[in-house]
Amino acid sequence: MKVAIMINTSWNIYNFRRGLIETLIKRGDEVVAIAPKDDYSGKLEEIGCRFRHLDMSASGMNPATDFGLMVKMRKVLKEEQPDILLTYTIKPNIYGSLVCGNLKIPCICNVSGLGTVFLWKGTVKKIAVGLYKRAFKKNSWVFFQNNEDRDDFLKFIPISKDKTSLLPGSGINTTHFQPMKVEPNKVPVFTMIGRLIVEKGVYDFIEAIKIVKKKKPDTHFRLIGELDETHSRSIQRAELDSWLADELIEYVPHLSDVRDAVATSDVIVLPSYREGTPRTLLEAGAMGKAMIATDVPGCRHVVEDGENGFLCKLQSPKDLAAKMLLYLSLSKEEQNQLSINSRNLIVEKFDERLVIDEYLKLIDQFAL
Repeated sequence: MKVAIMINTSWNIYNFRRGLIETLIKRGDEVVAIAPKDDYSGKLEEIGCRFRHLDMSASGMNPATDFGLMVKMRKVLKEEQPDILLTYTIKPNIYGSLVCGNLKIPCICNVSGLGTVFLWKGTVKKIAVGLYKRAFKKNSWVFFQNNEDRDDFLKFIPISKDKTSLLPGSGINTTHFQPMKVEPNKVPVFTMIGRLIVEKGVYDFIEAIKIVKKKKPDTHFRLIGELDETHSRSIQRAELDSWLADELIEYVPHLSDVRDAVATSDVIVLPSYREGTPRTLLEAGAMGKAMIATDVPGCRHVVEDGENGFLCKLQSPKDLAAKMLLYLSLSKEEQNQLSINSRNLIVEKFDERLVIDEYLKLIDQFAL
């Protein structure tokens, strides 16, 4: 069987779908990765994939360039003739479904979060909804990562709920991500990992830091993530520089392996506006870290308030600061229990084996 996987970056395929690829190859399937070429394209070939370059912008929707993308996508899929296509992220989900419908190739989509187009009103949202309506009539199955996302999506996109199901995110390799022995921090360290855009709650994190530092000045804060000023909702370099100048944060650009950064943190913070199932929290929980996140879809499925961390109100720096101060008020025994609970929850509910098994079942059901 030939299985094609299409995502908007090779990095994404390698880091989030490697377990699925290795399982497919091990059972004798051929796997073709279709994505823009980057530093991880060669790594995909090293684990046994064939790689096909497909030039694709990860953000923005332009009818002219996206039509060109669909033409290129059709060419690649017509040449490869896979028995099934697995798609992730908005453009592969939409245009992959449309092309597969035309070529009569089964297609399984994964909606890993509703994204900014569903959070904001306007023309972009109308275009995206219209494209989804056309595209998702063509595919075989749609995975969602939480019930709220599925219910909200189906309000806009009239597809049968019977051809959808839920997954625990991308799953997490709980052997690769596990607690690491490190020297205890001299001061508490709170770390936020994510894209530096408004919807990830970066501004809320910064404002909360200012509140906490007034009461607990010997607390360290770390911000990890790529700055992309071409993104319409990105923070600006001048803002980041001002935070550094004020010694509010330690800044670390995008990391290919976050394990050391997570291991040297006491708490992982994600004040995001909405998520599918946040990978950052899965990694943190698997490594036995307490977490603080917003009480929104996606986040509240990984963080159980009072059990493995705390939930804070959406877009409320004051409440986020209160939850960080609450963690600091706990005894060492109470903090350690949060960490133990985190690891146990992820192993029980979010191990990647659960995700891989669901994919294998549907691949075998729908493949030509």
